[in-house]
Amino acid sequence: MALDSISSEEVAQTGVGSQGDVIIVEDLWRTYDMGSEQQVQALRGISMRIKHNEYVAIMGPSGSGKSTLMNLIGCLDTPSKGRYWLNGQLVSELNDDELARIRNKEIGFVFQTFNLLARASSLHNVELPLIYNGTPAAARLARAKESLTDVGLESRMNHKPNELSGGQRQRVAIARALVNRPSIILADEPTGNLDSKTGLEIMALFDTLHANGNTVVLVTHEPDIAEYAHRVVHIRDGQIFSDEPSKRFQ
Repeated sequence: MALDSISSEEVAQTGVGSQGDVIIVEDLWRTYDMGSEQQVQALRGISMRIKHNEYVAIMGPSGSGKSTLMNLIGCLDTPSKGRYWLNGQLVSELNDDELARIRNKEIGFVFQTFNLLARASSLHNVELPLIYNGTPAAARLARAKESLTDVGLESRMNHKPNELSGGQRQRVAIARALVNRPSIILADEPTGNLDSKTGLEIMALFDTLHANGNTVVLVTHEPDIAEYAHRVVHIRDGQIFSDEPSKRFQ
C-alpha cells in the first residue's frame, strides 16, 4: 500500500485531526546492526495510514516486524529511513526528549504484562502519567478516579495489583492508558496473559473505547483477537502482506 512522496505542508492539508489521518507512515525501514558487519532488516519500506477513530489490528508471526512497527508508531524507537507523522507532526525526526513528550501526550499503551507497580494502589498506578507531565495533585486525583470508573473499577481504586484478578489488572492498565486522554490506544497482545473468558471481557472494553471515539491500534498474533478490529494489517518479513477489512466488517 504505497504512498506517493508527501511534504509536511501536504500532510497538514489532508485533514489530520478530528476526521482525518492520525497516523501516516511513509516508506519506513528499520535496520538493526548485529555486529561483524551483519544487519537485520526488521522493516522494509512500510507505508500506511490510520484515520481518527479507526480500530486496526496489526498481525504477524514472531519475527515479522509487527513489534518493531509498534515501537515506531508508539514513538519508542525511530526509523532508519522513512517518515512518520502523528497528528500532523513529523515525529520520525524528533530527538529522544521530544519523543518522550509526544508519547506521554498522544499515546496510551496497554501491554501484555500489565506493567503495574506492585506496591502501589490502582489509583496511584493510574496517576503515574499525570505525575510525569506535572498535572496538579487535585486534578490528577480526579482524572485518575474518573479513568478507573470508566473501566468499571470504582470499587478497586485502593487495591494493589496482587489483590486484583488478571482482568482487573489489565483494566487498571487500560485506565492508566486513558488518563492522559491520548489520541491513540496502542495495545500489544492485551489478552496474552488472560484466560479466554477474561480476554473476551477485555476485548469488549476495547469495543467500548472505540465506540467512544478512541483510535485503537492492536498488535496481536491471534486471529480471533484481530477480528475485533475493523481492519487487519498483516506483516510478513518486514513488509505489509495484506491490508483489508476484518471478516466481521466485510
